[in-house]
Amino acid sequence: MEGPIQMKDIHIEERVVSDHKAKITARGVQVYYGTNHALKDVDVDILAGTVTAFIGPSGCGKSTFLRCLNRMNDTVSSARVVGEILLDGEDIYDKRVDPVQLRAKVGMVFQKPNPFPKSIYDNVAYGPKIHGLTRNKAELDEVVESCLRKAALWNEVKDRLQAPGTGLSGGQQQRLCIARAIATSPEVLLMDEPCSALDPIATAQVEELIDELRSQFSVVIVTHSMQQAARVSQKTAFFHLGNLVEYGETGQIFTNPKDPRTESYITGRIG
Repeated sequence: MEGPIQMKDIHIEERVVSDHKAKITARGVQVYYGTNHALKDVDVDILAGTVTAFIGPSGCGKSTFLRCLNRMNDTVSSARVVGEILLDGEDIYDKRVDPVQLRAKVGMVFQKPNPFPKSIYDNVAYGPKIHGLTRNKAELDEVVESCLRKAALWNEVKDRLQAPGTGLSGGQQQRLCIARAIATSPEVLLMDEPCSALDPIATAQVEELIDELRSQFSVVIVTHSMQQAARVSQKTAFFHLGNLVEYGETGQIFTNPKDPRTESYITGRIG
């Protein structure tokens, strides 16, 4: 377990993101699992070109909300989502929206690396193939190389692209999953605790990668590690008991939170 963050110990580099527009707008979002009211009345704007971290204790609703953003909750039969979530002004829950196409636009990387039981090449090529994004093998080769480069994996795997993705180390597998997620040219990349199964060196590599990816994608990361949120994000949202308690600049959330519940969590009094 990491120790609690002390307010006075935090020195966060502030980045200017005021000119970034809202990529995702959520208003009045509530989620029910059967009779359990898991998420209550969430309003938030997620900005383009920014890493947004969702923090909070286990079971607070942060992963539930993340899964609302690409309709992963559709796969849970007892789940019901109420409210409005707009991607570039379009309602993602509109009946005319195909969830498969939506997930090509809003990619996701899960907690545990989950490469397909296919070659490294085929893991990355899978999305572009099923969505018809390339016209020939040369274009597909280009996409695979480009995504592996963006995921800082190309130099490690370029000589064994036909080897199984499952044969890579844990950190390499997670970077392969990131390459796979960005291969459909998504606009938003969701990451649910992407480093929790990784060692510190692999975690540092993924964090560095997240910082590079925000120039091309809006990145939303759920993390249990406040240190990680402080390192990688420009915006932070604190969830507690199904409520979005506070949302703002990461530096402000960690050094001068407005809500006493946020301060209690950051200093380790609740968690």
